[in-house]
Amino acid sequence: MFFKKAAKIERRVILRRDVLDSILSYCQMKHPNEGVLILKGKSKRGVIAVDGLVIPPFSHSGPTFAGFPHSFLPFDMSYVGMVHSHPSGSAEPSVTDLHNFFGLVSVIVGFPYREESVFAWDSGGRGIQVEIEPARDGGGTRGADGAPVGDDAGRGGDGGADGAAAGGDDGQK
Repeated sequence: MFFKKAAKIERRVILRRDVLDSILSYCQMKHPNEGVLILKGKSKRGVIAVDGLVIPPFSHSGPTFAGFPHSFLPFDMSYVGMVHSHPSGSAEPSVTDLHNFFGLVSVIVGFPYREESVFAWDSGGRGIQVEIEPARDGGGTRGADGAPVGDDAGRGGDGGADGAAAGGDDGQK
């Protein structure tokens, strides 16, 4: 025929170390309720590179749910998905998670909110490989001149929050 069958693209998510640290801290802070953040980054040829977070406006959460009204989000082409926590410990997407899918990927962090409890899913509930990339500039909060500010001043910066956003879970599988 005239059309070649396209090769299947293997998806994967790359989280910068400072973004992962911010996600884990946010989840711990929101516990025992779920936390929800929006993932910012770029997607190319199946690779979703996450380099920032946004706290969604008017988000709401409880022990078994977290969400936000999508209509209040400013238009931003860098939104690639969302991350939310599951205080129950399971990082599998619920039916509600899949029905409220946002973007290209849903990252779910299960209690106790460690690197090994971070999983990514597509809109069909299929797992996506997660890779952790070192922060490009050492992370931390920096001023306009590039110098560390606040708690990062004088220690080189080892992390920092870019913000946070997105999710929803009712605890049902």
